[in-house]
Amino acid sequence: MKKGFVILLLALAVVILISPGLIGKLAEQSMDENLEFAATESDVVTIESRGYDRSWFSSEGQHRVELREGELYDSLYVLVQDNYDALPALIIDTRIDHGLVPVTSMSREQGSLAPGLGSAVSTLHLEFPDGSLVDLPGTIFSEMGLSGELTSNFVLEPGSFSDGTDSIHWGNVDVVVSMSPSSNVIAFGGTIDEFVLADIVSELALGKLAFEGETEPSGFGFWLGETKAEIESVSAPSALGTSTAGPFVFSERTWLEGDTVSAHGAAQLNDIPFAELGRANILMEIAVEGVHAQSIGNISRAMDDIGAYSSGDALMVALEDDLQQLLATGFKLHIEKLDVELQGGTVSAALNVDVAATDIDDFVWTSILMAADATFDASIPAELYDYFVSVDPSVSAAAGMGFLRRNGEVYEMRATLKNGLLEINGAPMPGLIPGLQ
Repeated sequence: MKKGFVILLLALAVVILISPGLIGKLAEQSMDENLEFAATESDVVTIESRGYDRSWFSSEGQHRVELREGELYDSLYVLVQDNYDALPALIIDTRIDHGLVPVTSMSREQGSLAPGLGSAVSTLHLEFPDGSLVDLPGTIFSEMGLSGELTSNFVLEPGSFSDGTDSIHWGNVDVVVSMSPSSNVIAFGGTIDEFVLADIVSELALGKLAFEGETEPSGFGFWLGETKAEIESVSAPSALGTSTAGPFVFSERTWLEGDTVSAHGAAQLNDIPFAELGRANILMEIAVEGVHAQSIGNISRAMDDIGAYSSGDALMVALEDDLQQLLATGFKLHIEKLDVELQGGTVSAALNVDVAATDIDDFVWTSILMAADATFDASIPAELYDYFVSVDPSVSAAAGMGFLRRNGEVYEMRATLKNGLLEINGAPMPGLIPGLQ
């Protein structure tokens, strides 16, 4: 046997037999780092390690994930408050097959010999305040790379759950999330084949949902990144039985520019029933630019903890400084497109608002109206306008007062606000906005 071949066999033996025990510790550290990163960057969850039993080729650990108090907590608590004093916690049991080549993973589903710190499988449970556990369907398969990145694949087969007259049915679920403490970027994507929520008299059904994106912390208390999602169809109860619409397509992107944040969002809602008007498509694009990032972060945290405020007035007092800073810094808002496509034509609207920066030391609320330069454009086909007037004759007042002007086969409006002066179709409207003369 050639010497080089013997050396190769010895090296292979080291990789397969020796590396698991050494890399087991690194795999444990990698998992804890990723979970610590997720918990640190989230204001709504607490992640607690409940021990880690490490052997040579494989290890087992448990983590407890608990939702913190806040707006999301309050919303979900409504679902369990009749039976429990707190929300249940999520328990994650994980087995890690470690080694540069995790050979022991081949004895289970989705095992892999891909090089890395380890290959893991996790199961989920709910822990209720009384200590009882309920197993959750689905399994998480994870791979830990050599540089500490973690890629997890949540797989759930079709199933259903019934509680008296209410039931839930779902199709195949396949979601992949990857994260790295070194880059702080979380990438995600997946599909849910269908989701049906039903009671004794009605049913809400969502067709296939597909989504993808990536996100990272901004450092100001909110997340940056890009997300795209598509819902194949939505079926819901209506006065005429069940109505179906779709597909629905959404996209969103948020990014930093220095100490300001900008965002762009778009939505396309197709084939929506509009009673006698037939079916419609709705297209919308919205953008904001140059918003004071720290103020947005502070406002976001306050809204997450809205239950801590005794009244709306108390909340406004807490938000006042940040709202003033946000407005004084200035920003731009663009509703670039808001179209409703109907059989009788398209109703369109667009809005552009540019708020100039002002001196925060001399800030007064009415100064925003003086600093704003805004335009609003809208149009409606004459055929649709005549239909709305036939349904409600008071609609004709819009044209009678000069808010709408006919231009060929459409009625149009153009409103402008500049230096505190509001004009609609060229006519000054000094008393229409309080605070403006």
